[in-house]
Amino acid sequence: MPKTLRFAMLGMIPGNGHPYSWSAIINGYDPVAMESCPYTTIPRYLGAQPLSSVRVPDAQVTHIWTDNPEEASLVAKSSLIPNVVKRPEDVIGQVDAVFIATDDGFDHVRRSRPFVEARLPVFVDKPLALSVEDLKTFVAWEKSGAQILSSSSARYAMELDPWLTDRSSLGELRWVSSVGCKKWENYGIHALEPAFRFVGPGFTSVRLESQPEMEVAHLTHRSGAQVNIPVIYDGFGSTGTLQACGTAAPVTLRFTNTYVSFRRQIVAFVDFAHRGIRPYPFSETVELMAILIGGLRSRAEGSRRVELAEIMDQVLV
Repeated sequence: MPKTLRFAMLGMIPGNGHPYSWSAIINGYDPVAMESCPYTTIPRYLGAQPLSSVRVPDAQVTHIWTDNPEEASLVAKSSLIPNVVKRPEDVIGQVDAVFIATDDGFDHVRRSRPFVEARLPVFVDKPLALSVEDLKTFVAWEKSGAQILSSSSARYAMELDPWLTDRSSLGELRWVSSVGCKKWENYGIHALEPAFRFVGPGFTSVRLESQPEMEVAHLTHRSGAQVNIPVIYDGFGSTGTLQACGTAAPVTLRFTNTYVSFRRQIVAFVDFAHRGIRPYPFSETVELMAILIGGLRSRAEGSRRVELAEIMDQVLV
Protein backbone atom coordinates (compact mmCIF):
# COMPACT_ATOMS: atom_id res chain seq x y z
CA MET A 1 0.00 0.00 0.00
CA PRO A 2 1.27 3.54 -0.73
CA LYS A 3 1.76 5.91 2.19
CA THR A 4 -1.26 8.03 1.22
CA LEU A 5 -4.24 5.83 0.46
CA ARG A 6 -6.77 6.80 -2.19
CA PHE A 7 -10.41 6.22 -1.27
CA ALA A 8 -13.63 6.23 -3.28
CA MET A 9 -16.87 7.44 -1.69
CA LEU A 10 -19.71 5.52 -3.31
CA GLY A 11 -23.46 6.00 -3.09
CA MET A 12 -25.80 8.54 -1.54
CA ILE A 13 -29.48 7.97 -0.85
CA PRO A 14 -32.12 10.30 0.65
CA GLY A 15 -31.67 11.03 4.33
CA ASN A 16 -27.97 10.21 4.51
CA GLY A 17 -25.28 12.83 3.93
CA HIS A 18 -22.21 10.73 4.75
CA PRO A 19 -20.47 11.44 1.43
CA TYR A 20 -20.35 15.10 2.43
CA SER A 21 -19.23 14.57 6.01
CA TRP A 22 -16.95 11.55 5.69
CA SER A 23 -15.16 13.01 2.68
CA ALA A 24 -14.74 16.36 4.43
CA ILE A 25 -13.33 14.74 7.56
CA ILE A 26 -10.71 12.97 5.41
CA ASN A 27 -9.89 15.67 2.83
CA GLY A 28 -10.74 18.92 4.55
CA TYR A 29 -13.45 21.02 2.95
CA ASP A 30 -14.47 24.32 1.38
CA PRO A 31 -16.50 26.13 4.09
CA VAL A 32 -18.33 28.31 1.57
CA ALA A 33 -19.36 25.40 -0.65
CA MET A 34 -20.27 23.28 2.39
CA GLU A 35 -22.87 25.86 3.45
CA SER A 36 -24.97 24.56 0.53
CA CYS A 37 -24.97 21.02 1.96
CA PRO A 38 -28.65 20.02 2.37
CA TYR A 39 -27.84 18.30 5.69
CA THR A 40 -27.50 21.35 7.92
CA THR A 41 -25.96 19.55 10.90
CA ILE A 42 -22.89 18.67 8.82
CA PRO A 43 -21.51 22.20 8.28
CA ARG A 44 -22.46 22.92 11.89
CA TYR A 45 -20.31 20.20 13.47
CA LEU A 46 -17.53 20.61 10.91
CA GLY A 47 -17.50 24.35 11.59
CA ALA A 48 -17.07 23.73 15.32
CA GLN A 49 -13.57 22.39 14.58
CA PRO A 50 -10.53 24.48 13.60
CA LEU A 51 -10.53 24.28 9.81
CA SER A 52 -6.87 23.23 9.65
CA SER A 53 -7.56 20.23 11.93
CA VAL A 54 -10.24 18.69 9.69
CA ARG A 55 -8.09 16.16 7.85
CA VAL A 56 -7.02 12.52 8.19
CA PRO A 57 -3.30 12.00 7.54
CA ASP A 58 -2.18 9.55 4.86
CA ALA A 59 -5.64 9.39 3.27
CA GLN A 60 -7.53 11.18 0.50
CA VAL A 61 -10.96 10.68 -1.02
CA THR A 62 -10.05 10.92 -4.69
CA HIS A 63 -13.24 9.66 -6.36
CA ILE A 64 -16.97 10.15 -5.81
CA TRP A 65 -20.10 8.53 -7.24
CA THR A 66 -23.66 9.20 -6.08
CA ASP A 67 -26.95 7.55 -7.04
CA ASN A 68 -28.22 10.90 -8.30
CA PRO A 69 -25.46 12.11 -10.67
CA GLU A 70 -26.33 15.76 -10.02
CA GLU A 71 -25.31 15.43 -6.38
CA ALA A 72 -21.79 14.14 -7.03
CA SER A 73 -20.41 17.47 -8.22
CA LEU A 74 -21.87 19.24 -5.17
CA VAL A 75 -20.19 16.77 -2.81
CA ALA A 76 -16.95 16.97 -4.78
CA LYS A 77 -16.84 20.76 -4.57
CA SER A 78 -17.68 20.85 -0.87
CA SER A 79 -15.32 18.07 0.18
CA LEU A 80 -12.42 18.68 -2.23
CA ILE A 81 -12.78 15.45 -4.23
CA PRO A 82 -10.95 15.72 -7.57
CA ASN A 83 -12.72 12.98 -9.57
CA VAL A 84 -16.40 12.29 -10.29
CA VAL A 85 -17.11 8.95 -11.97
CA LYS A 86 -20.09 7.79 -14.03
CA ARG A 87 -20.24 4.27 -12.56
CA PRO A 88 -19.05 3.05 -9.16
CA GLU A 89 -17.01 0.28 -10.82
CA ASP A 90 -14.96 2.93 -12.61
CA VAL A 91 -12.92 3.45 -9.45
CA ILE A 92 -11.44 -0.06 -9.57
CA GLY A 93 -7.76 0.30 -10.39
CA GLN A 94 -7.84 3.97 -9.38
CA VAL A 95 -8.20 3.67 -5.59
CA ASP A 96 -6.88 1.59 -2.71
CA ALA A 97 -10.13 1.18 -0.75
CA VAL A 98 -13.80 2.18 -0.91
CA PHE A 99 -16.58 3.45 1.32
CA ILE A 100 -20.11 2.18 0.64
CA ALA A 101 -21.85 5.24 2.07
CA THR A 102 -25.50 4.19 2.00
CA ASP A 103 -27.46 3.06 5.07
CA ASP A 104 -29.79 0.56 3.36
CA GLY A 105 -28.86 -2.79 4.87
CA PHE A 106 -30.96 -4.64 2.30
CA ASP A 107 -28.79 -3.39 -0.59
CA HIS A 108 -25.21 -3.66 0.60
CA VAL A 109 -24.32 -7.00 -0.98
CA ARG A 110 -25.10 -5.64 -4.44
CA ARG A 111 -23.19 -2.44 -3.85
CA SER A 112 -20.18 -4.14 -2.25
CA ARG A 113 -19.74 -7.12 -4.59
CA PRO A 114 -17.58 -5.52 -7.34
CA PHE A 115 -15.10 -4.18 -4.80
CA VAL A 116 -14.93 -7.32 -2.68
CA GLU A 117 -14.27 -9.28 -5.88
CA ALA A 118 -11.57 -6.73 -6.80
CA ARG A 119 -9.95 -7.46 -3.39
CA LEU A 120 -10.26 -3.87 -2.20
CA PRO A 121 -10.81 -3.06 1.49
CA VAL A 122 -14.45 -2.03 1.88
CA PHE A 123 -16.13 0.00 4.60
CA VAL A 124 -19.90 -0.53 4.56
CA ASP A 125 -22.14 1.97 6.30
CA LYS A 126 -24.35 0.63 9.04
CA PRO A 127 -26.19 -1.68 9.09
CA LEU A 128 -24.08 -4.18 7.17
CA ALA A 129 -26.92 -6.60 6.34
CA LEU A 130 -30.57 -7.04 7.30
CA SER A 131 -31.33 -10.51 5.92
CA VAL A 132 -29.90 -13.92 6.71
CA GLU A 133 -28.87 -14.49 3.08
CA ASP A 134 -27.01 -11.18 2.83
CA LEU A 135 -25.26 -11.70 6.15
CA LYS A 136 -24.24 -15.19 5.02
CA THR A 137 -22.69 -13.64 1.92
CA PHE A 138 -20.64 -11.15 3.94
CA VAL A 139 -19.51 -13.91 6.32
CA ALA A 140 -18.40 -16.04 3.37
CA TRP A 141 -16.54 -13.12 1.82
CA GLU A 142 -14.77 -12.34 5.07
CA LYS A 143 -13.81 -15.99 5.57
CA SER A 144 -12.29 -15.99 2.09
CA GLY A 145 -10.02 -13.09 3.05
CA ALA A 146 -12.08 -10.03 2.11
CA GLN A 147 -11.30 -6.90 4.15
CA ILE A 148 -14.76 -5.73 5.23
CA LEU A 149 -15.47 -3.33 8.05
CA SER A 150 -18.84 -1.95 9.18
CA SER A 151 -20.09 -0.14 12.26
CA SER A 152 -22.19 2.60 13.70
CA SER A 153 -20.23 5.72 14.52
CA ALA A 154 -21.69 5.38 18.03
CA ARG A 155 -19.25 2.49 18.59
CA TYR A 156 -16.59 5.20 18.84
CA ALA A 157 -18.41 7.65 21.14
CA MET A 158 -15.80 9.26 23.37
CA GLU A 159 -18.20 9.20 26.33
CA LEU A 160 -17.90 5.40 26.40
CA ASP A 161 -14.13 5.41 26.83
CA PRO A 162 -13.76 5.31 30.63
CA TRP A 163 -16.47 2.66 31.01
CA LEU A 164 -14.86 0.28 28.52
CA THR A 165 -11.74 0.01 30.65
CA ASP A 166 -13.25 0.07 34.14
CA ARG A 167 -16.87 -0.04 35.24
CA SER A 168 -16.20 -1.64 38.62
CA SER A 169 -17.88 1.30 40.37
CA LEU A 170 -21.23 0.04 39.03
CA GLY A 171 -20.97 -3.33 40.72
CA GLU A 172 -22.54 -6.20 38.79
CA LEU A 173 -24.30 -4.93 35.68
CA ARG A 174 -28.03 -5.63 35.70
CA TRP A 175 -29.70 -3.37 33.10
CA VAL A 176 -28.79 -1.14 30.16
CA SER A 177 -31.00 1.10 28.02
CA SER A 178 -29.81 2.90 24.91
CA VAL A 179 -32.17 5.22 23.01
CA GLY A 180 -32.37 5.67 19.24
CA CYS A 181 -34.57 7.47 16.72
CA LYS A 182 -36.10 6.81 13.29
CA LYS A 183 -36.57 3.05 12.67
CA TRP A 184 -35.10 -0.24 13.88
CA GLU A 185 -33.98 -1.22 10.36
CA ASN A 186 -31.52 1.57 9.68
CA TYR A 187 -31.02 3.49 12.94
CA GLY A 188 -31.54 0.90 15.66
CA ILE A 189 -27.85 0.05 15.28
CA HIS A 190 -26.90 3.53 16.55
CA ALA A 191 -28.48 2.66 19.89
CA LEU A 192 -27.58 -1.03 19.84
CA GLU A 193 -23.85 -0.82 19.15
CA PRO A 194 -22.85 1.35 22.15
CA ALA A 195 -24.95 -0.91 24.40
CA PHE A 196 -23.17 -3.90 22.84
CA ARG A 197 -19.78 -2.35 23.63
CA PHE A 198 -20.88 -1.65 27.21
CA VAL A 199 -22.11 -5.19 27.86
CA GLY A 200 -19.87 -7.14 25.48
CA PRO A 201 -20.70 -9.97 23.06
CA GLY A 202 -22.92 -12.80 24.20
CA PHE A 203 -26.50 -11.71 23.49
CA THR A 204 -28.96 -14.59 23.55
CA SER A 205 -32.39 -13.32 22.47
CA VAL A 206 -34.33 -10.36 21.08
CA ARG A 207 -38.00 -9.43 21.19
CA LEU A 208 -39.23 -6.33 19.34
CA GLU A 209 -42.48 -4.69 20.44
CA SER A 210 -44.02 -2.11 18.10
CA GLN A 211 -46.57 0.63 18.51
CA PRO A 212 -47.22 3.76 16.44
CA GLU A 213 -44.06 5.91 16.22
CA MET A 214 -42.03 3.70 18.57
CA GLU A 215 -40.41 0.29 18.90
CA VAL A 216 -38.71 -1.25 21.92
CA ALA A 217 -36.27 -4.14 21.64
CA HIS A 218 -35.88 -6.35 24.71
CA LEU A 219 -32.55 -8.21 24.71
CA THR A 220 -31.10 -10.84 27.00
CA HIS A 221 -27.39 -11.50 27.53
CA ARG A 222 -25.51 -14.54 28.79
CA SER A 223 -24.26 -12.45 31.75
CA GLY A 224 -27.84 -12.11 32.97
CA ALA A 225 -27.99 -8.40 32.15
CA GLN A 226 -31.13 -7.12 30.47
CA VAL A 227 -30.89 -4.55 27.64
CA ASN A 228 -33.69 -2.36 26.29
CA ILE A 229 -33.38 -0.41 23.04
CA PRO A 230 -36.24 2.10 22.57
CA VAL A 231 -36.34 3.42 19.00
CA ILE A 232 -38.53 6.53 18.99
CA TYR A 233 -39.29 7.50 15.39
CA ASP A 234 -39.35 11.25 16.10
CA GLY A 235 -37.18 11.13 19.21
CA PHE A 236 -34.32 13.22 17.87
CA GLY A 237 -33.96 15.05 21.18
CA SER A 238 -33.53 11.83 23.17
CA THR A 239 -31.37 9.74 20.85
CA GLY A 240 -27.80 9.06 21.91
CA THR A 241 -28.66 8.48 25.57
CA LEU A 242 -27.39 5.38 27.41
CA GLN A 243 -28.19 4.42 30.98
CA ALA A 244 -26.63 1.51 32.82
CA CYS A 245 -27.57 0.21 36.27
CA GLY A 246 -25.40 -2.02 38.40
CA THR A 247 -25.77 -3.40 41.90
CA ALA A 248 -23.68 -0.52 43.30
CA ALA A 249 -24.47 2.51 41.13
CA PRO A 250 -26.02 3.78 37.89
CA VAL A 251 -24.50 5.87 35.11
CA THR A 252 -26.12 7.96 32.39
CA LEU A 253 -24.20 8.87 29.23
CA ARG A 254 -25.14 11.30 26.47
CA PHE A 255 -23.27 11.02 23.17
CA THR A 256 -22.90 14.55 21.86
CA ASN A 257 -19.71 14.79 19.78
CA THR A 258 -20.70 13.57 16.31
CA TYR A 259 -17.49 14.79 14.72
CA VAL A 260 -15.22 12.81 17.05
CA SER A 261 -17.29 9.64 16.60
CA PHE A 262 -17.19 9.90 12.81
CA ARG A 263 -13.50 10.74 12.74
CA ARG A 264 -12.59 7.79 14.98
CA GLN A 265 -14.68 5.50 12.80
CA ILE A 266 -12.96 6.73 9.63
CA VAL A 267 -9.47 6.55 11.12
CA ALA A 268 -10.14 2.95 12.17
CA PHE A 269 -10.93 2.05 8.55
CA VAL A 270 -7.96 3.98 7.16
CA ASP A 271 -5.70 2.10 9.58
CA PHE A 272 -7.40 -1.20 8.65
CA ALA A 273 -6.82 -0.50 4.95
CA HIS A 274 -3.18 0.40 5.63
CA ARG A 275 -2.25 -2.51 7.88
CA GLY A 276 -4.96 -5.13 7.46
CA ILE A 277 -5.38 -5.48 11.23
CA ARG A 278 -8.98 -5.45 12.44
CA PRO A 279 -9.90 -2.88 15.10
CA TYR A 280 -12.42 -5.38 16.50
CA PRO A 281 -13.48 -8.94 15.59
CA PHE A 282 -15.77 -9.36 12.59
CA SER A 283 -17.78 -11.75 14.80
CA GLU A 284 -19.03 -8.72 16.75
CA THR A 285 -20.52 -7.21 13.59
CA VAL A 286 -22.12 -10.56 12.76
CA GLU A 287 -23.70 -10.77 16.22
CA LEU A 288 -25.00 -7.20 15.94
CA MET A 289 -26.57 -7.93 12.55
CA ALA A 290 -28.11 -11.13 13.93
CA ILE A 291 -29.77 -9.02 16.65
CA LEU A 292 -31.17 -6.62 14.04
CA ILE A 293 -32.40 -9.49 11.86
CA GLY A 294 -33.87 -11.23 14.90
CA GLY A 295 -35.71 -8.02 15.76
CA LEU A 296 -37.20 -7.83 12.29
CA ARG A 297 -38.29 -11.46 12.57
CA SER A 298 -39.78 -10.84 16.00
CA ARG A 299 -41.76 -7.84 14.73
CA ALA A 300 -43.06 -9.81 11.73
CA GLU A 301 -44.19 -12.65 14.01
CA GLY A 302 -46.17 -10.76 16.62
CA SER A 303 -43.25 -9.82 18.91
CA ARG A 304 -42.11 -13.41 19.32
CA ARG A 305 -38.95 -13.83 21.39
CA VAL A 306 -36.28 -14.89 18.90
CA GLU A 307 -33.26 -16.78 20.15
CA LEU A 308 -30.07 -15.48 18.56
CA ALA A 309 -28.95 -19.07 18.01
CA GLU A 310 -31.86 -19.40 15.58
CA ILE A 311 -30.35 -16.66 13.39
CA MET A 312 -26.72 -17.66 13.85
CA ASP A 313 -27.43 -21.29 12.94
CA GLN A 314 -28.79 -20.08 9.60
CA VAL A 315 -25.93 -17.63 8.99
CA LEU A 316 -22.98 -19.79 10.00
CA VAL A 317 -23.77 -22.88 7.94
